Amino acid sequence: MIVIDSTSPVPPFEQLRAQLARQIQDHTLAAGTRLPTIRRLAADLGLAVNTVGRAYRELEVAGLVEARGAAGSFVSAAGEEGRERARRAAAEYAAVIAGVGIDTDEAIRIVQAALTNSTATSPSS
Repeated sequence: MIVIDSTSPVPPFEQLRAQLARQIQDHTLAAGTRLPTIRRLAADLGLAVNTVGRAYRELEVAGLVEARGAAGSFVSAAGEEGRERARRAAAEYAAVIAGVGIDTDEAIRIVQAALTNSTATSPSS
């Protein structure tokens, strides 16, 4: 269920994008699931069509959703591929950390710093 908080300082398109992304990532919305049309979801949530369209476009750019023209928008299998790529990178990182003798707490701080820097410089943030 998607809930848009009109009193939140977070723009409605971002609330929608974040909630859909979370549902895709936690498999509440499985790969291949057809999303509601932009007009239908806008009407259901009381949002402007452009607001929902922007959320869908950002999910598409992130590789979580794919638009198939008149057939609609679907949860992309590419999101699952990205998750697997991240798992492999994490395993490689863990091997490097073990090899150079860095403890777990420091390794986590390194990752947190990298994620913070990555988010700060990301064009979509």
